[in-house]
Parts: sequence; C-alpha cells; structure tokens
Amino acid sequence: MTRIVEADYLVVGAGAMGMAFTDALTDHAEVRVALVDRRHGVSGHWLEAYPFVRLHQASAFYGVASTLLGGGQVQQRGPEKGLQERATQAEICLYYARALDRMVESGKVEFFANSEYVGGRTFVSRISGERFEVPEHCRIVDARYLAPSIPAEKPPPFGVADDVHVLPVNDLARLEDAPSQYVIAGSGKTATDACIWLLSRGVDADAICWVRPREPWMLNRAVVQPEPAVFLGMAADTMQVAAGATSLDEVFLRLEDAGVMLRIDRAVMPTMAKAPTLATWELNQLRTLENVVRRGHIVTVDRGRLGFADGSVAVADDAVVVHCAADGLKYPPLVPVWRPDAITLQPIRAGFPCFGAALIGYVEATRHDDEEKNRICAPSPLPDSLAEWARMVVIGTRSAMAFGAEPDIAEWSAGVALNPARIPPGHPGSPALLDARARLREYSPPGLEALARLIGASDA
Repeated sequence: MTRIVEADYLVVGAGAMGMAFTDALTDHAEVRVALVDRRHGVSGHWLEAYPFVRLHQASAFYGVASTLLGGGQVQQRGPEKGLQERATQAEICLYYARALDRMVESGKVEFFANSEYVGGRTFVSRISGERFEVPEHCRIVDARYLAPSIPAEKPPPFGVADDVHVLPVNDLARLEDAPSQYVIAGSGKTATDACIWLLSRGVDADAICWVRPREPWMLNRAVVQPEPAVFLGMAADTMQVAAGATSLDEVFLRLEDAGVMLRIDRAVMPTMAKAPTLATWELNQLRTLENVVRRGHIVTVDRGRLGFADGSVAVADDAVVVHCAADGLKYPPLVPVWRPDAITLQPIRAGFPCFGAALIGYVEATRHDDEEKNRICAPSPLPDSLAEWARMVVIGTRSAMAFGAEPDIAEWSAGVALNPARIPPGHPGSPALLDARARLREYSPPGLEALARLIGASDA
C-alpha cells in the first residue's frame, strides 16, 4: 500500500540547507512541502555531532532566513569577548526543532522522519516500512548533494588492529580511563576542536600527538563577523591582496599579514584551504602542541605504532587514537541548481551554504523560468586546496554580483542575517565601512582577474 502525499515540493534532507530552502520557499509562496530525512528529526548531522562542538562561525550566519539563531548576541566574557556568539550542538538542534514547528503549524509543511528517498518520487519509512509517493507535478529538491560525512557515522579511513583503542571524536567525552597519550587523526576543524577540548580538560600538551596529513589555512574569526565594516573590510583586504599577488602562496601569506588568514605553524606552508574560522586564542593553544606528525594519512594503527605509506611512527602502547578524519566537506561537480529532474541545493556565493539555500528558496518562490533562475543563482564550489579556494572566491563573487543586481533580491538579502555581506536597512555607516566599500569597488575587478589568472581559469 502506497500513500499519496499531496505536495508541490519533496525536499530530501532536513539538515541546514534543506531547512533554509524550505523556510524561504514557504515564506514567499503558497505551496505545500513534504520534508523527508533519514534521521529521527531535523538538524541533519548536528543530531550526531560530538558533544563539545560549536559553530565555527557566528550564529547569525547559520540557520534559516526567518529566524535569527541566537538573537544576534555578542559574547560578554571569555577569550572571544566582543565577537558574535557561536551556538552549541544543543542550541542548534533546539533552534531547528522550533523552526520545524513553525513550518508545520503554517500548514505548508509535512515532515517525514526516519524516511529514505528511494527515487521515482517515492520514499519509505525506515521504521514502519510504509511507502509514500508524491504526484508528477511535485518538484524534487536534493538537499543531500553536499551532506557531510562525520566520524560518528563513518569508520576510520585506516586499518585498525584488534588490540588498539580507536574511537570517533564523539566518544572522547565519554572516556572513563585516561591513557598516557592521545593521537588526534585529522587536519580540519574537528581535529582542532578535539585538541583544544583535551587541553581545556587539563591534558598536557606533551601527551597529545597530532597527525596532520596536510597543514591548513584558517580564517581569523575576528574578521568574519556580522558587522558590515568588519566583513566587507575582510573582503576588501582579500581583493586588494589578490590584485597585487604573483602566486597563490603569496595571496595567503599577505592575507596572513593582514590578519585575515591563520596557520598553526608559520614555518610550514599549508596546502589545505577549507578555511574554517579559528580564534587567535585557539591558535595560541594549538601552537603548544609540538608532537606533530606530517607523513600524510595514517594507513594502519597497531599497538604502539602508526603506519604510513613511507614508514611508521611509535606511539604509547595504551594510546587512544581519536578519529577526526571524516570528509566533512564534499566536492561533487557543480551542476545547475535547476534541472528537469531536481533542484540541487549548493552555495550561491563564496561559502555560507545556509544563505545560498535560502536564496534558492526565495528565487524559486518568486520566479517561474528555470533558465532565468539559473542565470541569477550560479552555484559556487566549496574549497579544499589553495587553488580551489581561489576558484570559490572567483565564481562566488561573480555569482553574488549577478543576484545582487536583482532589485528584489538585493532588498530581501539586506534583511537576512544569513547574508554575510549585507548592510542592514538603517545601518548608521562609519568611516571604516565607507573605506571598505570604496576598496571593494576599486580592487574587486583586478583582484578577481588576478585570482582567475593564478588558477588558470579566466573563464571560471
């Protein structure tokens, strides 16, 4: 028996992008949406995230367009005093649960938890086995195209002997017996979180071995803030630096001098540029870790030894190896957002996927021609290497110019906190903001041209 669900849209995935799209769409169009997720609720991977995780960016940049996450609060104490707050896992999950309640109460959204989309306009409950189908006119929205992998749901990407203790980062907070050494496997935000959490719990820096397959560039959190003069100043610095650079390494080194980019070890040139934000107090803590292994990815873990492609490294016999090596960002090929078979959610500027998904929802609600929608909302990639970061900046900036030229989108996005580049209505302005805007106008054309040249993609 198959139940027919009367819906105009079937949104597959109730994580950050699926929720942002659904919120904006239903706020601007009289439509019905069936929202489906394989997990037991909304929030996506946050439901399975490690307990000490926080957003790496300001809460204001995350969530759905209709409701500000956290209320735009500035931290009043601690090492990030003066910066915008960053929500915890619990706060994010509660926020999305309340956003869902609002959507359902509107009568426009029906949520199907623990359900798997199997194709052919059909999804199936993983609990009851009941089958559901949407009508032919219903548009399929793929909100899983960039869904991250997390250590809690993915086994370690290396061989593990039976007599060693390897655990996902989620289980780190549940340890009952302290080992003499922790081995952190991974180079990204999860690994930095694990290191900082261990240090905050009194673990000696010498008891932490950090396996960093690649050195990362990270953004200084202090310059990725909702204050327009700050964010646009960072964007202007980026374009001004790029305009005069002769290599991508030079771009990043000059951004480091400008206080935009950070690297843990100033003696090593990073090759990874996923560019999450990092606070300077976190950077200082990470720099206390001196036992850093740079031999690529772990291949095998045996008792007292880590195996690599070019040899092995000794560790303590009782070492706990913390798996932080899931590929949180995904890099599938860019595809048109609007295609006959699906609407595929992707970022529509340099970074900030929640804003991109909300923008797609707004454009879907306010326009009818798919070709025109694709012209306005060209997708941009997520970064991994320095070249891919530059490609993201080039494509994302050009896309922002395209949608920003639409008067109604410019007005809508100025009122949406998810938009990092917005100047809110009634903003008083300042000399710093005037300077940032002037430098953006002056340096964006040559900066984009230089970045495109440096990655060999003048037609990016």
